[in-house]
Amino acid sequence: MRVLKAGSPECQAFLAHLKARQGTIPAEVEQSARAILESVRTGGDAALFEQAARFDGARLDAPSVRVMPEEITEAYAALAPASLEALETAASRIRAFHLRQLRASWFAEEDGAIVGQLCRPLERVGIYVPGGTAAYPSTVLMSAIPAAIAGVQEIVMCTPVRRDGRVASPILAAAHLAGVRAIYKVGGVQAVAAMAYGTASIPKVDKIVGPGNIYVAAAKRLVFGQVGIDMIAGPTELLVIADEEARADWAAADLLSQAEHDPVSSAVLLTPSQRMAEEVSDEVKRQVAALPRRDIAEASLEGFGAAVVVSDLIEAAELANEVAPEHLELLVKDPWALLPRVTHAGAIFLGGTSPEVLGDYLAGPSHVLPTGGTARFASPLSVDDFVRRPSLIAFSREKLESLVPALVELARLEGLEGHARAAAIRRLP
Repeated sequence: MRVLKAGSPECQAFLAHLKARQGTIPAEVEQSARAILESVRTGGDAALFEQAARFDGARLDAPSVRVMPEEITEAYAALAPASLEALETAASRIRAFHLRQLRASWFAEEDGAIVGQLCRPLERVGIYVPGGTAAYPSTVLMSAIPAAIAGVQEIVMCTPVRRDGRVASPILAAAHLAGVRAIYKVGGVQAVAAMAYGTASIPKVDKIVGPGNIYVAAAKRLVFGQVGIDMIAGPTELLVIADEEARADWAAADLLSQAEHDPVSSAVLLTPSQRMAEEVSDEVKRQVAALPRRDIAEASLEGFGAAVVVSDLIEAAELANEVAPEHLELLVKDPWALLPRVTHAGAIFLGGTSPEVLGDYLAGPSHVLPTGGTARFASPLSVDDFVRRPSLIAFSREKLESLVPALVELARLEGLEGHARAAAIRRLP
């Protein structure tokens, strides 16, 4: 892991390299995603199953594309008791957190005018869960539980199958715990297409949420407007701010926990201590040697990893805000004192006993977070993502009459005479 000095040409080049990938989807990826989307939009189930065979190696048809109840029963039986207990613990904590996010409809009445906001859940939501060679039951819980709490009537889930044509048992068990009853064995762009446009087997949804690879991200961007989406998720990111009292082995382990995700994941340390930067770099080198996903982690660190020596913690916070990372750890003596200086981050972890891995699995908040610098303006997935909030307006005749002069004036100020007349015509005789 390279050690850089903040402000140096090498550090500036690294930061520019880190930001260059933010929000970018290569043209060839978008073109490929567009072609698959169009094939499923026009070809329906036949095209969907053809693409599933092409990309997932799955031989599917209308009867077999949906997970049957007996498959969920088998999934439960296949799980070790400790695994099931861990899933139940995570589900319980995630549910408790998101219950606090529920909003109620409200109304305000004043002198003949009632204004308010209604809270209405979406009717049908699609959840995309990556799968195939890996299983992410945590993503099922983090995406589906907020939707269920919001009151979504139907939650549809798509996830790719393994080479044996089955969905991984942990994913099915997590879906059942989260209240998902419609599960389909398709992944990739074709799954996004099926949920966006609908086919004979998979219903069209109102909104698609959940992370995926760059092709899934491209597909979600392209179908936005046909359906809602949560965000365009990119590679995972962790930025750690550590002072001279932090534990280098903890910081290194946390950085590697993100680096092992993907060769383009980013893992960055900011510290005012040259000694800490070097110790963490050495620890990363030592620990990565024992990782089963060593090759992936090393590629990530080579491309998007660094230990940056800053002048002080204030500069560290400023740099962190500039990067706006998905995950930010404050491994400092008094993280609460540094917190007010943090303005841009998807999730913030305070202190050495609050590692990022907690957020991945069972802290409570959803781990579906803004990436690629979008934490400057975006928020984590929440109950709000599954609720519509139409405004309500009800005025009495007398209240309207008192405001007609202002209505007419404002309409004519904008040059909209039709608007002015629509107000003026309601004057009391």
